[in-house]
Amino acid sequence: MNPAETMQQVIEGKRYRVETATLLADDAYWDGSNHERNGRNRFLYRTPRGRYFTVTLTMWQGERDYLTPVDVVDARELYETALTEHHVEYEEAFPDVAIEDA
Repeated sequence: MNPAETMQQVIEGKRYRVETATLLADDAYWDGSNHERNGRNRFLYRTPRGRYFTVTLTMWQGERDYLTPVDVVDARELYETALTEHHVEYEEAFPDVAIEDA
């Protein structure tokens, strides 16, 4: 289950498109039975202009798939915690964030 390339939405005058964005991370990992987490999966993207958004896909009747803009703080938190399947390295996902050694 992956977002359709054609999925897009205009929110507050900005167009978010899966087709032109970079997939950073998701939670669609194989757990031995399925890829879906409780009937839903979330995917984190960055637009070419550096904005972040999530796409949530659902398998539940009566629910619709949806797209939500997120700020860089929320995007980082999702990447570092809930979205365990990373498609790009941290530095590529967040090029404007300085990383320090612990």
